[in-house]
Amino acid sequence: MDWTFTEDRPIWQQLAGQLTLRILKGEYPCGSRLPPVRELAAEAGVNPNTMQRALAQLEQDGLAVANRTSGRTVTEDRAVIQAARETRAREAVTSCLRILEELGYTKSGALAYVREELSHE
Repeated sequence: MDWTFTEDRPIWQQLAGQLTLRILKGEYPCGSRLPPVRELAAEAGVNPNTMQRALAQLEQDGLAVANRTSGRTVTEDRAVIQAARETRAREAVTSCLRILEELGYTKSGALAYVREELSHE
């Protein structure tokens, strides 16, 4: 997997965000076992403690479940995953609209622009 990092947020938050996206996209399906902390840390090129903090965030968000004997798994609660997908989608739309507003588009102008772009697909 490809891990990318920026300077604007702590690495553990970026790791949590990237792991969350992988869960939401189904790369880690409901109920599947997540790779061990050390394996993920080595793959991402980060300290295991940093990856541990990212995975703890996934647990706090309800996307991962820790099992003492078998490591972490993705939640089997599809409603939790769907709610997280919807939250992510709303954040993306809000960000897009904010940028279009900064460029001088009205809400109706932004909607027209989005419709136009969608018609090109």
